[in-house]
Amino acid sequence: MRTILITGPGGSGRTTVAAATAREAARRGTRTLVLSADRTDTLGAALGASTGSTPAETAPGLTAWRPDAGERFRADLLALQEQASTALDLLGSARLDAEELTPLPGAEELTLLRALRDAAAADTFDLLVVDLPPTPQALALLALPEQLRRYLRRLLPAERQAARALRPVLGRLAGVPMPTDRLYEAAARWDVELAAVQLAVEDPATTVRLVAEPGPAGADAVRSAVTGLALRGLRTDALIGNRVLPDASPDTWLAALAAQQRKSLDGWRDEWGSAGTCAVHEVPHLGRDPRGAEDLALLPVPGPGEAPGPLAWPVVDRLADDGVLVWHIPLPGAIREELDLVRRGDELVVTVGQFRRIVALPSALRRCAVDGASLREGELRVRFAPDPDLWPRTR
Repeated sequence: MRTILITGPGGSGRTTVAAATAREAARRGTRTLVLSADRTDTLGAALGASTGSTPAETAPGLTAWRPDAGERFRADLLALQEQASTALDLLGSARLDAEELTPLPGAEELTLLRALRDAAAADTFDLLVVDLPPTPQALALLALPEQLRRYLRRLLPAERQAARALRPVLGRLAGVPMPTDRLYEAAARWDVELAAVQLAVEDPATTVRLVAEPGPAGADAVRSAVTGLALRGLRTDALIGNRVLPDASPDTWLAALAAQQRKSLDGWRDEWGSAGTCAVHEVPHLGRDPRGAEDLALLPVPGPGEAPGPLAWPVVDRLADDGVLVWHIPLPGAIREELDLVRRGDELVVTVGQFRRIVALPSALRRCAVDGASLREGELRVRFAPDPDLWPRTR
């Protein structure tokens, strides 16, 4: 299934663009589901039909779904109380009732990830359009499955579960209780669920579309977003300049604003379009907030198209010429002064501005030492020299 993630700076009109993209795909005969995590029904306002916790068809071939974070949060917490009932009774804890539970911050985003996973696994639709939160929150959300799985592997390594028979003995020797089977089973279940979400996000048919209003602030937000998404291994296949004003206007103030927008759009095409990073599209300002199918039809958003494929992080063999292996990591928009690298065991910690990712080294590079790095043409190139003590010897 093709998945299009749509995000952008707050107030850029990303929900409207998501609704227009989903509607256009459905009009072309593609079975489409559009997801949103907003508490208020901004998606329904754009579509001209209310949306809620149950998927509902809002137009032929178009289904909208706004999962209820509160309902899912209550169900999960009540289930946790039931599973931990013995421990809670020993502590004399007072149980929480469903009526007094309210979702914690971040519950909407977690509910959206689960809905994305469920939709990808259902195989009911051909296209999934996801209205993500504003870009900073969206990037944190997309990074969550990988980060949580890493924490689980560090805190509860699966290989330690094998010594079940020894745990009581070890507990007596250490004088502290050892992790129980239930804890490892819960960790394994969480890892499976997180892996399914991560698989849906990192699927080769998943791409991101950025929505921003052309202008200085929009340009800074776009550059930061493209870099952050690339660090996550996600490809931005379209940059949509939204609410573009007409060039010709008798009003001098509007004419100056339109000229500023045109300058930004030209800069985007030079920086991103010419480099092949992503296509730049313009969506005109209608003079009002788009509402309903007729208004959405006036927005020339790009169709879903074919997924261009994920960003590749290849390892290039330069042993014969330079004695090194070079790891190529695409980071369009990255600035050298904001880049930092740290080798940590079999992992590489990559920091670009406000974004950080800890990635496992490919197997061949684990037997090498970092020999240097450079940033050229939007690509980080890390050089690794074979460690003589670890590298296979040749006769």
